[in-house]
Amino acid sequence: MKHIGAVRAVVTADDFDREPTAAELDAIEQEMPLILARVDLLDAQIITLDRPPSELDARRLRRARRKVLAARRTLANTAAATVPGGAA
Repeated sequence: MKHIGAVRAVVTADDFDREPTAAELDAIEQEMPLILARVDLLDAQIITLDRPPSELDARRLRRARRKVLAARRTLANTAAATVPGGAA
């Protein structure tokens, strides 16, 4: 039995083996405040997993949720402002 393999690397190249493009890096940088806010919220939620939340924990959770909402609002407003014909 003969082994059949790809002759060209282009055929076998995987899309996951490439570096991110400049546009993808810009998109990640633009979303970074939201990503960091979600990490803060996750940290606050992890703290309360093994015990009932104290007043300080409750404040930390509320603050983290507000931070996520503010980051989402800012990102949505930025995206709407950059899209041609978007909301004015």
